[in-house]
Amino acid sequence: MPIADKPSFTLSLLLAGDVLLLDQLSKWLMLGILPPDRPSLEITPFFNLALVWNSGISFGMLAAQRLPLFLTALSLVIVAILLKWLYKNSSWRVALALGSIIGGALGNVIDRLRFQAVVDFLDVHIGHYHWPAFNIADSAIFIGVVVLCAGSIINPVSRISGGTGS
Repeated sequence: MPIADKPSFTLSLLLAGDVLLLDQLSKWLMLGILPPDRPSLEITPFFNLALVWNSGISFGMLAAQRLPLFLTALSLVIVAILLKWLYKNSSWRVALALGSIIGGALGNVIDRLRFQAVVDFLDVHIGHYHWPAFNIADSAIFIGVVVLCAGSIINPVSRISGGTGS
């Protein structure tokens, strides 16, 4: 089926592009607002803007290994797999979730190519207990994964029948 006949595919790619653009714009702004000598700005008692360079994967795991090219290549392979899934998919819910994940993954890939690390800046905390810093790309990936998981729990038939659910 030609891509022109798959509006969910097109919409998903547009969402991925929007996520990518918003992610990169937010990182550019934060790099300008948060200079290296003052990398944290308190916004509320539970939320800071804090510049963190993550050279690892989620939550900073594998940061000590310094594997930016490997992590970039792995991310691009995953994006290719998700694009294939997206093309074969017929569910709007799955298409939007995949678009969110793809856009977020590509946002972090750009950081790894530019800086050999991902720019994180959203810092949520209670007292001195901080959740690992994250960014717009991470949020989009998380939301996409939650939508996929929730959809497979709510409508398990679509998972078994190859993604024909809503």
